[in-house]
Amino acid sequence: MQDVSENSKNKSTVGIATMNEENIDGTNGCSKVRTGTQNEAALLALMEKTGYNMVQENGQRKFGGPPPGWEGPPPPRGCEVFVGKIPRDMYEDELVPVFERAGKIYEFRLMMEFSGENRGYAFVMYTTKEEAQLAIRILNNYEIRPGKFIGVCVSLDNCRLFIGAIPKEKKKEEILDEMKKVTEGVVDVIVYPSATDKTKNRGFAFVEYESHRAAAMARRKLIPGTFQLWGHTIQVDWADPEKEVDEETMQRVKVLYVRNLMISTTEETIKAEFNKFKPGAVERVKKLRDYAFVHFFNREDAVAAMSVMNGKCIDGASIEVTLAKPVNKENTWRQHLNGQISPNSENLIVFANKEESHPKTLGKPPTLPARLNGQHSPSPPEIERCTYPFFPGTKLTPISMYSLKSNHFNSAVMHLDYYCNKNNWAPPEYYLYSTTSQDGKVLLVYKIVIPAIANGSQSYFMPDKLCTTLEDAKELAAQFTLLHLDREHNLFSLDLCRRIWRK
Repeated sequence: MQDVSENSKNKSTVGIATMNEENIDGTNGCSKVRTGTQNEAALLALMEKTGYNMVQENGQRKFGGPPPGWEGPPPPRGCEVFVGKIPRDMYEDELVPVFERAGKIYEFRLMMEFSGENRGYAFVMYTTKEEAQLAIRILNNYEIRPGKFIGVCVSLDNCRLFIGAIPKEKKKEEILDEMKKVTEGVVDVIVYPSATDKTKNRGFAFVEYESHRAAAMARRKLIPGTFQLWGHTIQVDWADPEKEVDEETMQRVKVLYVRNLMISTTEETIKAEFNKFKPGAVERVKKLRDYAFVHFFNREDAVAAMSVMNGKCIDGASIEVTLAKPVNKENTWRQHLNGQISPNSENLIVFANKEESHPKTLGKPPTLPARLNGQHSPSPPEIERCTYPFFPGTKLTPISMYSLKSNHFNSAVMHLDYYCNKNNWAPPEYYLYSTTSQDGKVLLVYKIVIPAIANGSQSYFMPDKLCTTLEDAKELAAQFTLLHLDREHNLFSLDLCRRIWRK
């Protein structure tokens, strides 16, 4: 969700007349010129027909929120969808009727440029989760104009902050009390024990707030980098939101996620412990550092084992057991509010680790930003990739990587090279820079130059984050460049942009 604390000023009425004097009316494939006066008339007609209000804030225009006659609180989390790849000359009078097909709209937020054009994306909040899910099913990849396909996916408010560089001897109660003293609206603090010493925390925590606004205000207060807790300068950022999985999918899960294990505990020990309540129920165990995935033959056994084993001790450690959340391969790109996009390679279905692989996330597999805040996992968990047996005598055909489709690439570096080639540009040029952190670490960042557009509006691309490894620095720079290239040149496919465009 956009940082409301930074957009609460300068509210005005809709400001319809500030749009470009001429826009293309693409309704039903037409390409006649539509003037600013016609835009204004169309939007006023929409407001009169629906009874919804429309107001404009910095950078976005809100239709509804709440709708006429609405009583009670706003819809719960999970009712909002993100819409990407909207034609820049398309506005609410065309968009709202399309999205009303899925259900009643509580609020429609179209992101706007100062010029009056839209920014290519919007957020639509429905009154129920079922309506939001229907919108995703029927409108994702919908051809909104001839040859123009929009992308629709779920959007979630973020009410959780990542707090790093916390003294490891601090307990949950101490961290909770301190955060309540310095910020408002704190609901809970999530702290995980160290993998090697269960009496200490991992050096970071997640702080849950009562609303996105409360979290945004807290982040704004803590983000400058000079704020200290217990004499330590803390690191603050948005926590990556947990993956939302629909109830129907969760009803089929027969894999348990087990955390807080001892490093020394073996897969054999875990399997034996979980087989105690019903011998032979466990199919296999995959342990990664101090957590594991326990696969059962039947879902009923998995649910029963979760109830029995949660809170039990294995090798002296009290374990936590939950159902693992499936993650689709399609969701391999995520963008954080600060511009980080996290590519990761997954099997057709893998199960998301709760927190160990990525200090800023509670619910997804290991991703690049796991090391952006200096929070290294000593042994990053491996991810099971989809592989096939290579039999002797199998015929192989030489091909060029540029003959493949974009979904064959997982890394941003490869995506960037691929799209430069597809646009007949020279390959991107990478220039490496370094600095030294306060604790003596060498920090790295890449500057990327795209020769074909170097004389345009932006001569180079450089992210605002430093990394401790060369690979992470290069990947982050490529991610940053991909995001900005699409905003400026509209180069990339709907599928890629839907994955990397996030709030």
